[in-house]
Amino acid sequence: MTLVTSPDAVDKFSSAYEKFTVEKATSPNWVKKLREQAWSTFSEIGIPTKRRGNELWKYTNLQPLTALDFYAGHSGSVTTARIKNSAPWDDDWHTLVVVDGKFSSELSRINDIDGLQLISLNEAIETETDDLKSLLATLAGKEEYAFSALNTAFLDDGAYVSVAEGVKIEQPIHVVHVTSESVESRAVYPRLLVDARAGSSIVLIETHLNIATTSQFSAPVVEIFQGESSSLRHYRVQMENEISFHLGTTRVSQQSDTDFTSTSFAVGAQIARNDIHSLLDAPGASCTLHGLYMTNGVQHQDQEISTTHAKPGGTSDQFYKGILSGKSQAVFSGKVIVMRDAQKSDASQKDLNLLLSRGAEVDAKPSLEIYADDITASHGATAGHVDRDTLFYLQSRGVDEESAKAILVRGFAEEMLNEFEPTALYDFVERVTDERIPVLLSESDTIGTA
Repeated sequence: MTLVTSPDAVDKFSSAYEKFTVEKATSPNWVKKLREQAWSTFSEIGIPTKRRGNELWKYTNLQPLTALDFYAGHSGSVTTARIKNSAPWDDDWHTLVVVDGKFSSELSRINDIDGLQLISLNEAIETETDDLKSLLATLAGKEEYAFSALNTAFLDDGAYVSVAEGVKIEQPIHVVHVTSESVESRAVYPRLLVDARAGSSIVLIETHLNIATTSQFSAPVVEIFQGESSSLRHYRVQMENEISFHLGTTRVSQQSDTDFTSTSFAVGAQIARNDIHSLLDAPGASCTLHGLYMTNGVQHQDQEISTTHAKPGGTSDQFYKGILSGKSQAVFSGKVIVMRDAQKSDASQKDLNLLLSRGAEVDAKPSLEIYADDITASHGATAGHVDRDTLFYLQSRGVDEESAKAILVRGFAEEMLNEFEPTALYDFVERVTDERIPVLLSESDTIGTA
């Protein structure tokens, strides 16, 4: 295997890994084996800083990440009030809080419902059930991917959600991953495992909240398993500070007649990636992946979105929107693979971007990889700005220039915002969007130009 980074970039994590293995010497052997295999993978791959010939990282420069030292620091503290003030929250939701990768029973609000298990991942590991062993690190562990390997090498705690067969949960399940305040630059490895069994139905809200004012590195991994005829509505909210790094991995396995719908909302971060892949592994599976990302300054948001149709009769839809200003950059890398046996598949893919500044850049590379001959598929991507006529239309009706600009930017985002259906969640993303629009406009120089 070709090493795609300098040895120093791997060495940055070596001492922390050695210390971690000593601390976790009493872990079950099967878990230690997972960690060892993952560390071996990461040691060979390294952080992908070389982009030439590397399609996965062609447009994302990770050199700033390798230039910093991140420590596996102790878990910090945070209050419920701070989380409520900075993240979506509803007292009626089932809420699991993970602080710096460690499950917090004190901050979590878990209601007792038959057929629903909401516990720490560490507690689930200690039970050593066959179900857990058959799932953990089997989706994110199959591939040779640096950041899922790094997360698994430091596999320790997180959240575990299990929904029994036929159980339908009315209130959303909210998993909040918090990076606490710290003077140190730390690496945290949040983990979430979801087992939604046949005929079950849940709404899952996944929030990543960074309240630190220093540079932090978060490499979360989410694995979702859906049994046949199950339904899972997923929302992902990424709220990082502007000098931190967030490189997230989500892997989904869908069985027959499942419905997986995910909408993401991403702001902040010096460099962030939302890497999500869903495998439609049985007939009749349906997958919808949508999202909104906003960047300003020199921020970088990377959306690595992929769907594999492995069996016939599946449907998938990828649709993302970006709003960029300043000298920020975004990447949309969308891929749909239709395997030879996946006849009668229907796949669509679209990425739309609003560039508010001449210095902003979006690199979009939608792609279809098709090996079946009886399918329907489409893809496309656009990037543009608000022209003079559109702005004048609102001004001619008595709207002042700044308000008109804000209305147009908000109108572009509205379609995605409306997908956040739980009231408290919608109110939150709406508020964050309204607060960021003036920041975006302050760096804009293209609205109202020809």
